[in-house]
Formats: sequence, structure tokens, C-alpha cells
Amino acid sequence: MENPVELDKIDRAILRILAHEGRISMTDLAARAGLSKTPVTARVKRLEAEGVITGYRAELSARRLGLDHVAFLEVRLSDTREAALQAFNAAVRRIPEVEECHMIAGGFDYLVKVRTRDIGAYRQVLSEQVSRLPHVAATSTYVSMESVRDPGVQTF
Repeated sequence: MENPVELDKIDRAILRILAHEGRISMTDLAARAGLSKTPVTARVKRLEAEGVITGYRAELSARRLGLDHVAFLEVRLSDTREAALQAFNAAVRRIPEVEECHMIAGGFDYLVKVRTRDIGAYRQVLSEQVSRLPHVAATSTYVSMESVRDPGVQTF
């Protein structure tokens, strides 16, 4: 497990701004962070090099892409030894409709977020892909009726 990177108040401000406006110019970022362009650019490069900033991407509209059906699955495995977990992890990463997958400490083994165009497409993903993953013993589905908050990591 890697140790967290030490962040000061200015680093946190830079990250907060970039999390909301990844395409902001260094000049504008510097002005909003209260520094000049050169030190802000150096801080951003350091945060990238230290792996705090892992990339920049466009936010896509699930609704406009016709992918606004979200379901959460509880997945229980028949085997939870390390080799079985690794096999499941590798296989679930190959399903494009799986948006998130988290190993859970509790009454089931994984919580999986699946995004599809509709319930029919979800049913096909569940029966043809998820249910066939290594060591899957049982699943339970919870369909999202509305996304109230889904911002990703933003607070510092």
C-alpha cells in the first residue's frame, strides 16, 4: 500500500479546480490558486508525477449516449481464495458495461455498477457475461431509479 502524498492548501485548491475544470489554462488556474503560472505548472507536473493526478478526460452524458440505465449487483463468489479473487477481478475488467467494481467486506463479495441502455440490455449483460464470470455463485440486482449525486472524487 502506497503512502498518501502530502498536500498543502494550494495543492488541494489546484486539485479541486482541476477536478471540476480539467481543461482550464495554466494562466487561469494560477490566478484562481493565487500563484503565478510557473509555480502552478510545476505543482501540476509534480502532482502528475506523484500519481495524484492520473489523467484528464471528458465527462460524457450517459443520457445523450442512451446509457442511462444503471444497476448495482451484489455478487457472491463460491470461492474467495486469492486465486479465485484474481480470476474474477481480471474477468470483470473485460466487461465494458461494468463501470465500477468494488470488493466488499460484508454479506457479499463484490458490488458492481453496470451501465446499459435499458433493462433488456442489462438482462443480457447479467445472464451472458456477469453470471459466467469465474466463481460467481449468486447475484442480486438493484436498479437505480435516479442518480442523485455521482460526482467522483472532488473534495479535499
